[in-house]
Amino acid sequence: MKHNHSPVLPGPGATDYARYMRTDTLLGLQRSSGEVIHRDELLFQVVHQSAELWLKLAAAELAEATARLDAGELPPAEALLVRATLAVRLITDQLEMFRYLSPVDFQAMQPAFGNGSGAESPGWRHVQSASRQLGRAFDRQLADRGVPAADLCPADLSDPLHRLAEAMVEWDERVSLWRTRHYQVALRVGGHPPADASGSPTTMLAKLAGHRFFPELWQARTQSTAEENGIDKA
Repeated sequence: MKHNHSPVLPGPGATDYARYMRTDTLLGLQRSSGEVIHRDELLFQVVHQSAELWLKLAAAELAEATARLDAGELPPAEALLVRATLAVRLITDQLEMFRYLSPVDFQAMQPAFGNGSGAESPGWRHVQSASRQLGRAFDRQLADRGVPAADLCPADLSDPLHRLAEAMVEWDERVSLWRTRHYQVALRVGGHPPADASGSPTTMLAKLAGHRFFPELWQARTQSTAEENGIDKA
């Protein structure tokens, strides 16, 4: 029996896969061979464009996690946050592609970027906003339950609130690792001086690596460790 594979979905593309995934549009988003000034622009655009897609997904998962948290649905909120965290891990891993981009080649490509900077990433701005909203929703849960953040460490993994707090710490850590890797790439590929050098454009990257969206959860760990060791943190 012959199967009919003719497309049934509307839109451009020879197959339903092409129509649903919008591959004609997706694969046309990179500069053409007639536009590029260096062949590694394709590598550079693919890494950054795919990062924007993963960040879009991460921001959506964070937004839904916040909605579930406000509804008191902690386990689903945790699961969504874990998915967002994996997205950040994946964009960190793909920075390994820049091992194959030399500083000389990167400098040759720079005129193509204009005044563009990774700091202008819309995906990252959305992730920042969504992370802050999640933090505020978590603070509301703590207030409603009368639970101080300091009580969340050491974690009781039988408690959904504690598990969510651990997932939030993992999110913070993964974002920090991504920023740290980005900083190292800037040093290796961009040919920039280290952050402590005068006027280095990597200074902000280095500072951001230490940023935390949920500092009270990290402080709880510091306090718990200090108490365990008999250190007075007052």
